[in-house]
Amino acid sequence: KVEVTTGSMTQAGTFNHVCVTLIGTRGVSERTKLDKIGPDLETAMKRVYNAKTQLPLGKLLLVKVGKNLYHCLPDDELFYSKIVVTTPEGESILFPSYRWLIGHRKHQLIFKKGLHWIEDEFYGYQFLNGVNPNAITKCSELPKNFPVTEEMVKPFLEGSSLQSEMTKGNIFIYDQKKMEGLPVRDYEGKPLHVTPGLCLLYVNSKQNLVPIAIQQLHQEPAEENPIFLPSDSETDWLLAKIFIKNADALNHQAVTHLMRTHFLAEVYIVAALRCLPEIHPIYKLLFPHFRYTLHINTGGRKSLFGPDGALHTSSLGYDGIIELMRRSLAQITYSSFFLPENITARGLDSIPNNYYRDDGLKLWNIISFVKTMVEYYYPTDDDVRKDTELQEWISEIFTHFPTCFRTVEEVIRFITMFIFTVSGQHSYDYCSMMPNYSLLLRKPPPTSKGQSTKETILETLPNVGEAVGFATMAIVLTGNYADKVFLGNYPHERFDEPVPKKIIEEFQAKLANLTKEIEQRNSAAEPPYIYLDPSQMENSIAI
Repeated sequence: KVEVTTGSMTQAGTFNHVCVTLIGTRGVSERTKLDKIGPDLETAMKRVYNAKTQLPLGKLLLVKVGKNLYHCLPDDELFYSKIVVTTPEGESILFPSYRWLIGHRKHQLIFKKGLHWIEDEFYGYQFLNGVNPNAITKCSELPKNFPVTEEMVKPFLEGSSLQSEMTKGNIFIYDQKKMEGLPVRDYEGKPLHVTPGLCLLYVNSKQNLVPIAIQQLHQEPAEENPIFLPSDSETDWLLAKIFIKNADALNHQAVTHLMRTHFLAEVYIVAALRCLPEIHPIYKLLFPHFRYTLHINTGGRKSLFGPDGALHTSSLGYDGIIELMRRSLAQITYSSFFLPENITARGLDSIPNNYYRDDGLKLWNIISFVKTMVEYYYPTDDDVRKDTELQEWISEIFTHFPTCFRTVEEVIRFITMFIFTVSGQHSYDYCSMMPNYSLLLRKPPPTSKGQSTKETILETLPNVGEAVGFATMAIVLTGNYADKVFLGNYPHERFDEPVPKKIIEEFQAKLANLTKEIEQRNSAAEPPYIYLDPSQMENSIAI
């Protein structure tokens, strides 16, 4: 049985034909039309339908929803709140959505089963494929301030030793040293706490990345700063993971998301608008990737940093967020913006199940279509050096990174990085579930083991009103809207020469092939990784 709940907002229902397909580990159901006597899928409606399947599906993984036009009626949008599937064995499985299904025919909405955020496997998975996949590095030697012993972690290394696994390249580390001493805001008259913690992770025999040790209170080891282990009490271990994820959430929103995509893109765009005329080939190439960014950044400064904004009300507050961004900006290297070099520098070339890396590198190589485009307009390095408008653009962007373009290759690298930053690097999810991704924790980390309870966890997490505010921000930042322009689409024709037009067509074809590759892999992946699918990502930072 399939129970479908539509949203309560105006025009959340649809007159279109809607069909569902259930996908399990052992098979796929027939495509079932949601059609019963009486009205179907109106606003604020809950209806139950029977899905048809000839064979057992096994463990249910996905629900695919698609819609088609109904006779001559116009296409309309549909807002799904959730789908609950009840198996023949009586198990009820929730597939939350809370988003719009837009378009018809091949447009499909994929519902994922609610993931178990508590599990160590999913915790580690997010460091590779979650909102902030640039946070861990390979660990070949433990930092002196993180005194994890062989005895501590031996039970979690499947008969091996820590030194042996480091030698094999199976140990990784998350280190938030830059958060040490950051200003925090007061909450009910007391200062909050943000952990500059360390987390050690291990790639096990199932090729899952899992946490095996966490030091959360501060960087220096001490009796009141114990190292928590998976063998500790369930609530102790869960709290340790929550505090690390709190630091990661703050770093993601302030640095990875806002600073490294929104604000740096704004610098590139403003400089381009000031320095490049509209007829300049680089302006024409990049203009579709400017769409809405300045508008969204202007509004975002108020909605995120204002008195009631999500970052203002986070554990760090306004002053702490600004200081975190200042420290991070001072540590940025130019090479870290280039995905292939970033992956190699962090030692993630061969770690398994890293879909961000796999899809990202393929996307990066496809975006390198700019090589052919740039070489068409700049046949030689001398042509680059003589373009005063191009040189003025890059010199206005950077002060301690490259302040001029000397070669064609340098232009190609920068433009590839720019397009990847505003498209692939800006795609993410998993941030609307508060325990899994909380910008605010109300209590400090425990200073000893065995003292925490479930009540401690509830008292630490945001209250209901605060959680709703943060979740609303996350939903807005990852939501759908009607006029998206996806990567590779150029609604306004700016090039009239045959060669650039041909180059763009080839770029679009390669993006379509990547989408097919990702869809094929995702048919057997749990959870499916869709965030670097070109058909799912926008041309620009538009939200």
